[in-house]
Amino acid sequence: MIIGYARVSTHDQHPELQLDALNQAGCEQIFQEKMTGTLRERPELSLCLRMLRKGDTLVVWRMDRLARSLKDLVEIIEDLHKREIGFRSLTESIDTTSASGKLVFHIFGALAEFEHSLILERTKAGLAAARARGRKGGRKPSMSASDVKKAAAMLSDPDMTKAEVAQHFKVSRTTLNASLKRDGFNI
Repeated sequence: MIIGYARVSTHDQHPELQLDALNQAGCEQIFQEKMTGTLRERPELSLCLRMLRKGDTLVVWRMDRLARSLKDLVEIIEDLHKREIGFRSLTESIDTTSASGKLVFHIFGALAEFEHSLILERTKAGLAAARARGRKGGRKPSMSASDVKKAAAMLSDPDMTKAEVAQHFKVSRTTLNASLKRDGFNI
């Protein structure tokens, strides 16, 4: 069975161009929805993917109608491949039911992996540069250095408990202990 999927991003866009192309491609059933591709949950796409069976072919007008990113596209196509379902994109002339179409898709997969590696490298380089400038990542401490000094002074009173001091600074005992330890107070 040849099944089509069409998507327009906004309600003022019209899917007729896609629907005409999918009908011309011989689609026996077409799923369509009007919603942005950035949303992970797309009910019509989910229904379409569930309906596909071994030997079927999923057809889209353009690849960006199917997936949110290159990585997402590769994951969807790999899932289809595992289930022995073909994929065709009309505008890009990609057909994974042919050897050359499979080759193109493996190249896309490699590009997606390469893109992911580049993003990781850039992130690590950015964090290293920030650390070199003396900036640390993560949340700011719940207790400032002066608060920790005050807490240590309060705890020098034998009648004062850590629970009372923590309550005074509106933090948990765990946070109080971690803050004291961080600033070198072994109380």
